[in-house]
Order: sequence, then C-alpha cells, then structure tokens
Amino acid sequence: MGFWELFIIAVGLSMDAFAVSVCKGLSVSRVKLKHALICGVWFGAFQGLMPAIGYFLGLQFEKYIVSVDHWITFVLLGIIGFNMIREALSKEEEECSCNFGFKTMFLMAVATSIDALAVGITFALNPVNIILAVSLIAVTTFTLSAIGVKIGNIFGTRYKSVSELVGGSVLILIGLKILLEHLGVINF
Repeated sequence: MGFWELFIIAVGLSMDAFAVSVCKGLSVSRVKLKHALICGVWFGAFQGLMPAIGYFLGLQFEKYIVSVDHWITFVLLGIIGFNMIREALSKEEEECSCNFGFKTMFLMAVATSIDALAVGITFALNPVNIILAVSLIAVTTFTLSAIGVKIGNIFGTRYKSVSELVGGSVLILIGLKILLEHLGVINF
C-alpha cells in the first residue's frame, strides 16, 4: 500500500474518533485548547497503537491464512465500514458527557480504536510500511480529533453522521480495491 492509500485509510479510521470528539465539543459550554489536546492525544495514541498490535498479531497467523488474506482484508474492512455506516444512519442519539477524565477518555479511546486493530491485521497480510501506516493514522486522528472538538462546540452534531458515513464508505472501497486487485480484475 502506498502513501495515499494509507492516508485514506487513516482518514477513514479517524472518523469514529472525530465523531466522538464532535460530541465532546458539543458537551462543553466553552472549549479550551486543553479539551482539543486531550481528545487528540487519547484518540491519536490509541488509533496508532491498535493497528501496530493488530499487525503483530496478523504476522503470527500469516502463514496459515496467506491463501485467503485478500478475502480476510475485504471482509474485515467491509464489516468495519458497514458498521460505521449503520451507526451514521442510526436514529439513536448517543449520550456524550463533558467528562475528560482518565477513565472516560480511556474507554472512549479503546472503543473508537477497535476497528484499527482489525485494520492492523490486514496490514500484516498486505505489503505495508507499518511505521508509516501507524504514524499516519496516529497523526491524522490526533489532528481530526482536536479539530472535531472545536467543530462540535461551534456547529453541534451536524457533521458527526456525515463523517461516519464517509469513513465507512472509504474503508469498504479500500477493501474492495484490495480484493479486486488480488483477483486480477483491476490493476492500480
């Protein structure tokens, strides 16, 4: 995977964290730089850590699944993408507290980065510079999460569903591209 593919994946993965950051920004009456940095650091760190863990887990099983790795990549990215789209289209309102404490942020960071763990497994099955991938995901998530807090405070949840919809669609399309390339249908 090249730089731009990794960047697109980084943006797609960061959309959950962005959506939660928008919600966090909405929950406070006056956003401070501290709020944006807390969200950026927590979400960026976990979004970077989880694909690294997934990558090393994937390497352990690579020899057993190499013949179906493209299908695994397609299915995992598809499930993650469809879940993000389902959440975007859901009419359920998510509760968002104004708490930026350790326990709250830890749980939110883990919850928003589980999909990054699965993507890390797909990285082990595809030619990827893992250091570039992890760094790009962490920096992109940090940036979008910090911005999301301010956007949420100014605009409310208007962009939350759109970001999840776009992120989910991107992940599905990347998975489809990998599958079609492996099957020889397309060649990028």
